[in-house]
Parts: sequence; C-alpha cells; structure tokens
Amino acid sequence: ILGLATQVFVWGIVGARLFYVIQYHDRFFVAGKPVMQTLVDVVNIAGGGLVVFGSLPTAAVAAWLFARRHTLDILTLADIIAPGMLVGLALGRVGCFLNGCCYGGPCELPWAVSFPEGTEVAIKFPQESGVAGRSVPVHPAQLYAAIDAGLLAALAVAWTPFARRAGEVFALVLTLHPISRMLLEAIRVDEPPALGTPFSISQLLSLVLLAAAAALWWHIGRVEGGRGGVPPRGGTL
Repeated sequence: ILGLATQVFVWGIVGARLFYVIQYHDRFFVAGKPVMQTLVDVVNIAGGGLVVFGSLPTAAVAAWLFARRHTLDILTLADIIAPGMLVGLALGRVGCFLNGCCYGGPCELPWAVSFPEGTEVAIKFPQESGVAGRSVPVHPAQLYAAIDAGLLAALAVAWTPFARRAGEVFALVLTLHPISRMLLEAIRVDEPPALGTPFSISQLLSLVLLAAAAALWWHIGRVEGGRGGVPPRGGTL
C-alpha cells in the first residue's frame, strides 16, 4: 500500500496540476510572457492550483499499472484504498479553506466566513464597508466538501463488511461522490460555466464519473456470485 500510495500521489499531483493549467490556461500563457517564467509558474504548485478530478486519470493509470506489475486484483485494491482517498480529499479541502480557494457565494448564515485580504475570494467579493480588504461573508464551501468527504469515508468503511463482491465499496464511492460534488458546485462560485452549458467543468466531469460508476456496477454484477473475473469478497487476489 505504501508503494502504491507513493506512485498514486506523485502521478495524482501531476494530473491535478495539469488539469488546472489547462482549465486556467489564460493565467499562465500570456502574450509576451517569457517562456521560462511560464514554465516556472506552471510547476509552482506551492502557489496554489490543483483540481481533484484532474488527478483521477493519472492516478488510476498508476494504480492499474501497479496492480498489474504485482499481480493484484485491481477491484479489491480499489476497495482497500477508497476510504483513504476520501480522507485525503477531506484534508485537501481543509487546505483549500486555509488558502481561500474553492469558495462559496455570499451568504448571511451564522457560519459564514470572511476571508482576509489577498485571497481570491476577497478580491472577487470585497467588503464595501467594515474591515477593508476582507471579503464579504461567504459560504465555507471548502468545509462543506471536507465534511462530505469525511462522511463518505465513514460510509465506505461501514459498508465494507456488507460488500459481497470486489469493487462494490469503490463503486459506491464512485456513485455518491459525483452526486455530492454536483450539489456542492451549486454553492461554489469560483468556476464559470463550461463548454456552453450551465454547468461547471467539475459538474460535467461528475456526470462522466456517474456514467463510469454505472459501468462499474454492471461489470461487478454481470455474473452472479462473482464469477467471470469479478472475485467474491474474501477471495484470493
């Protein structure tokens, strides 16, 4: 697991950063900007800019290659790492909160948060009165997402003893996370609509993941009892 985590982490970061650079290419590739400075900005991960969905393709390929190299069943492996992935996502959203990115829209609820000067949300929603430089109170969408990921992680752990076939835990996560992400995106205001639709790029990708989840459920349940390449829970790898 530690060996797998190392490879998935590295390639996940690469994919997450690449997706961010492509999505916000106008921030990096500016006319007249030196090529070397552009490259420095692209690899400057510490400056902020990772998209969770971007990590999925590269991390998935890394996990598949790892499982193939070590002759492990990829579905069983996916069940094992699913809760940990969600815990990592929850911690990452706490980082988003501290960084002031992935923010929600203005609100007047008791738990609304005002971000300090210099954050992206403070620039977009500055206070017209009160503390100069700070943002107006907004939804702490990052904390909503952290709580959501934590609850999904707990559900994945709780569901594990009841799963009958390999891949069911991961399939459950792959089904529920896109649904909650689409709902959370309705609160977030940091991403504009994409591809001429009223949906953000994350919502569109959530629909793709839901389709993938449906295909995975079909694959898992296509043969009763776990035959046909889908081993039952408790079977050998």
